[in-house]
Amino acid sequence: MEKENIRIAIQKAGRLNEDSLKLLKDCGISVNNGKDQLKTTASGFPIEIYYLRNGDIPQYLRDGVVDLAIIGENLLVEKGEDLTIHEELGFSKCRVSMAVPKDAAYTSVKDFEGKKIATSYPKTVQKHLDAWGINAELHIINGSVEIAPNIGLSDAICDIVSSGSTLFKNNLKEVEVLFKSQAVLVGGNELSEEKQTLLDTLLFRIRAVNAGKNSRYVIMNVPNDAIARVSALLPVLKSPTVMPLVEEGWSSLHSVVNKNTFWQMVDELKAAGARDILVCPIERMIQ
Repeated sequence: MEKENIRIAIQKAGRLNEDSLKLLKDCGISVNNGKDQLKTTASGFPIEIYYLRNGDIPQYLRDGVVDLAIIGENLLVEKGEDLTIHEELGFSKCRVSMAVPKDAAYTSVKDFEGKKIATSYPKTVQKHLDAWGINAELHIINGSVEIAPNIGLSDAICDIVSSGSTLFKNNLKEVEVLFKSQAVLVGGNELSEEKQTLLDTLLFRIRAVNAGKNSRYVIMNVPNDAIARVSALLPVLKSPTVMPLVEEGWSSLHSVVNKNTFWQMVDELKAAGARDILVCPIERMIQ
């Protein structure tokens, strides 16, 4: 009997496409060139990749055309609240925000009362307007939402924001963050036993890659009488590795730290006696 492949949808083009392919590559999955194809195969894993329009992906999951997808949480909130999140992926981070012209007075959400709001996320915006008790008119735009206030189509917009540079270029200011978003791996229908096993293996690889990205391997020289003091500062997996140096009374201490908190503890490590601290990236971390 022929073995099943698991089918995953990714965005046809754009940053989410590039980041998704990079994640698969980091997981040991080599994707064949599928730039102008709807579907392509891969080596290193029994998987088929479907390149689809972002907004169509939730329905393809429901219809069983694909088993998995990498999409932004913003799309999930708008079109796929019934889908299952298997893993938060940590890339393509952004926020869904309300913005108004820079010279517009803004004090609170009450200022949206009776206004025209342009957006590609009508369901999301309406949900928040209802929660705020605000009546506003929505203009649904699929494309460059930021231009709407400049051409008199709307008084405000709701769109995804990353750096804020696009808002700045269009003379807009961000006034309300509705929620923060990142890429997620999602699923639709229940999987066969064989495909569930493939999903579990894929999740194992993704978690190993992301754990490595979020961690750093540190090596430092420590006086023997300071090993316990320095070790107490390190949020290690189990306990640090300690190796004696040629110079008597000193050891080399090896550990793993979170990359986002490392600089916060550097001064404490030095004060505790650590010297010659080396910090190295980790490609994978398998636990």
